[in-house]
Amino acid sequence: MRWRKPPAGSPRTGSFPARRFDWGYVFPLKFCGFAVAGWGVWGVFRPVIGLQVLCTALASLLSAWIAGLHGAISAALGGAIAIIAGLAFAALAARSKAKSAGEALYAALRAEAVKVVLMILLLWVVLATYVNVVAIGLIGSFVAAVLVFTVAVAIQHKQR
Repeated sequence: MRWRKPPAGSPRTGSFPARRFDWGYVFPLKFCGFAVAGWGVWGVFRPVIGLQVLCTALASLLSAWIAGLHGAISAALGGAIAIIAGLAFAALAARSKAKSAGEALYAALRAEAVKVVLMILLLWVVLATYVNVVAIGLIGSFVAAVLVFTVAVAIQHKQR
């Protein structure tokens, strides 16, 4: 781990100088090619994932109010499925080093296919293993998070 030294005249706490943590040194996020080619992709998907987390939290609160603890857990699982699939899509999009339009299309379709297969697999796992699942909370939160992902990516693409 590396710590940056504080600027001259900065406040000190106790006997240790106040230091600013630098994530770039400690956690470079090198998996799946983000550190090499994907920071632009990650910059697009980071706010989208944040919106998905917010949507999932709101759906969980609503489900907790309506259906209790199992409703909240079901909604959180539904949102988590969409978030995990979105992260997989972003990781595959970041790994792509397309040199032509055909290669870019192939990479996008492959990432989308992995996202859909992962969603189906994770939905099946949750529905098969969680006995007290509240289906409307699970599916509602899942659909909301997927729609947030799709709409937010489309809006960001139009703004660029």
